[in-house]
Amino acid sequence: MGMAVGAVMVLGVFSIVGGLIGFVKARSRASLIAGGFSGLLLLVCAHTIYYQRPQQDAAVLASGVVALSLGVRFFFTWRKTRRLMPDLLMVLLSTLTLVATGASLLEQLAR
Repeated sequence: MGMAVGAVMVLGVFSIVGGLIGFVKARSRASLIAGGFSGLLLLVCAHTIYYQRPQQDAAVLASGVVALSLGVRFFFTWRKTRRLMPDLLMVLLSTLTLVATGASLLEQLAR
């Protein structure tokens, strides 16, 4: 669970910071809302995974869904722009989070 918590937290923080940067640079309210919402959701999921046993599986699954959504969104943007920041970085962080949450779910199923 430790790797999943760390990956989810990092993706959550980067989502919030990215939303803030998008708002400051381009005055994009959509970036602020989407980045803030997805980042906050990921941080709540990380907290739930770490502290609360009964809802742990749901939090891991929700983290995976958010990571997949962010990864797909930034992958298509990266294909057009080929920018390292923020597109490729978010694709890589989302992929890491998907791997970590998937491994965590498989670990839970094995028990």
